[in-house]
Amino acid sequence: MHPPVATRKAHRSTWHGVTLEDHYHWLRDANYPDVTDPQVLAYLEEENTYFEHVFTPVRPLVQTLFEELKARQPEADESVPYTYRGYRYQWRFAKEAQYRVWYRAAEATPNEWQVLLDEPALAEGHDYFRLGGLAVDPGNRLLAYSTDLDGSERFTLQLRALDGGEAPEVCIPNTQGAPIWTDDGASFFYVALNAQWRPFQVRRYQLESGDDVVVYEETDDAFFVGLDETQSERFILIGTGDHVTSECWLIDRQGDGTPRCMAPRRAGHEYSVDHRDETFYVLTNRRHRNFDLMTTSVSAPEEANWQPFINGSDTLYLTGHLCLKDHTIIEQRRQGLDELRVVATDGAEHLLALPDAVGSVSLGTNPIAATTTLRLYYESMVRPGTVYDYDLTTRRLTELKVEEIPSGYDGSRYRTERLLAPARDGVEVPVSLVWHADHPPSADTPLYLYAYGAYGHAIPPAFSRSRLSLLDRGFVYAIAHIRGGDDLGYAWYEAGKLNRRQNTFNDFVDVARHLIHISYADKGNIAIAGGSAGGELMGAVVNQAPELWGAVAAHVPFVDVLNTMLDGSLPLTPIEWPEWGNPVEDVEAFNTIRAYSPYDQLQPGDYPPMLVTAGLNDPRVTYWEPAKYVAKLRHLKTNATPLLLKTNMGAGHGGKSGRYDALEEVAEEYAFFIASLDGSLRA
Repeated sequence: MHPPVATRKAHRSTWHGVTLEDHYHWLRDANYPDVTDPQVLAYLEEENTYFEHVFTPVRPLVQTLFEELKARQPEADESVPYTYRGYRYQWRFAKEAQYRVWYRAAEATPNEWQVLLDEPALAEGHDYFRLGGLAVDPGNRLLAYSTDLDGSERFTLQLRALDGGEAPEVCIPNTQGAPIWTDDGASFFYVALNAQWRPFQVRRYQLESGDDVVVYEETDDAFFVGLDETQSERFILIGTGDHVTSECWLIDRQGDGTPRCMAPRRAGHEYSVDHRDETFYVLTNRRHRNFDLMTTSVSAPEEANWQPFINGSDTLYLTGHLCLKDHTIIEQRRQGLDELRVVATDGAEHLLALPDAVGSVSLGTNPIAATTTLRLYYESMVRPGTVYDYDLTTRRLTELKVEEIPSGYDGSRYRTERLLAPARDGVEVPVSLVWHADHPPSADTPLYLYAYGAYGHAIPPAFSRSRLSLLDRGFVYAIAHIRGGDDLGYAWYEAGKLNRRQNTFNDFVDVARHLIHISYADKGNIAIAGGSAGGELMGAVVNQAPELWGAVAAHVPFVDVLNTMLDGSLPLTPIEWPEWGNPVEDVEAFNTIRAYSPYDQLQPGDYPPMLVTAGLNDPRVTYWEPAKYVAKLRHLKTNATPLLLKTNMGAGHGGKSGRYDALEEVAEEYAFFIASLDGSLRA
């Protein structure tokens, strides 16, 4: 079977005196987000058919890998319960179930569990299902929950009665996240989406009257709205912002319900808020780009009154905070490694002792402020994820649950290392590696190299039970902590964005070349993967150094950067300008993006085997970006290596939704890498 050949149609646009030609512009359906164009759908289906044809010889390997991945998943699983407002809460996967069932039990009868929400029942008959959020009202009578049935990330909000009662008929489309109830349970707040998929309003819905009132509306197309509450539950927080600027509005539950702005937005100023007693605790980059933690009184929260509590520095990056009744918990990072700092109200402080020198720690479910126990989650490259309770008084960790691997796991059979790779400009880039003890890194071992490198999103040195299928087959797995993420602080993020974006791509290539130099890998025996902005990374490094890679997986890749950033009508474009630049108004940004945009920089030549994925309902990276990229690349490439496009026709940015369906896609990626590197996959 020959690979599909997309029709080339003339399309030109001129910006800043430069004319852009885009022969595959027609793959964007004019009716998007409704994709109904027969020619577009036919092309995507043809690509899917070709994908299945090429994958037919490796389907037995896919099935073998899938069975391995599935065997590492507990057939039945459950979360560690937590207690809130007189009830214990827990989710469970029944045997072989794709989705969770949520339960609760009254504290007085802790073993009498009742179903709170049945995801499998809600998902029945649908190819895709995702729970957006759920919240029980303060009277424990009603459950508000939201669901997405097509991957578009437009959630429908509904109510369900608990304990045999009756629920008002509520069905609110185009929402996002979990609602927040008022203290009397008579109404709830929620976030509404506009036609362009932008979260732009906070609304308050009254159960008795059905009134649905706008509480806050964001008029700036570049700002997205979110909803939260302080740990004390006294204040509801309306957050609005883009990637580099934020603004917080406070609704005092003891007041009249009118939102009050804490600190008016100022370009480049980011801050977040928590509360205890009569004090706000504000994490802010006003003075230092690695953030300070400030305090101010509830009666005078204005920015002019903020006072230092914890100082950020060039070596200490503050990333989050939580205010408990008698302790403030600060999430921080030092030399790229996570720490938790505990500060008591009397001023005494300590660092929480973690199991390993290199690992990842995050806060778990901590619903109440009046506690001396902190729930957290810890993992490393060789230690499965573990839920702990930490006694803030005795400073002892109590292990509650270790990630179960039914097929077996012996951590002593694996090794991990963290090293520094020199980039071409002299900066040292951290790299986290893991391998099976029987297959140490060498020029002969296949390497899987992963990175993301955008939005200040750090990739932690975390555990993956799926990854074991590659390690046991002799792969070395490496994470390149490249610039564009905030692994080494906010400056690390700034060094990989806007006009410095090229650093991100150079770092990844230079990490690969360093691993080759120290005989941890060899040219052409390296499999690389990334998704979304990490998929953009894949396109850029393939253009820069195609000879290095033996196989490439680009998942929902943001590869048509210039055209997308030139189109302000797309839902994500205005909010993305602070990250990538605004090429509409700024000729320098236009030239910078054009110089690295993977779609624009494709040239005739040989390319490695590539697997590209897309989601038809994806609102983040629209389906036509990967489709156009593959069409153009297939026209230009001069060798016969496999080039595959797989579009999920009923899903969005995250791919398939069920826990086993998602594993099938992991198995396909792994099989693609194995078969590409050993030469058994043919186009």
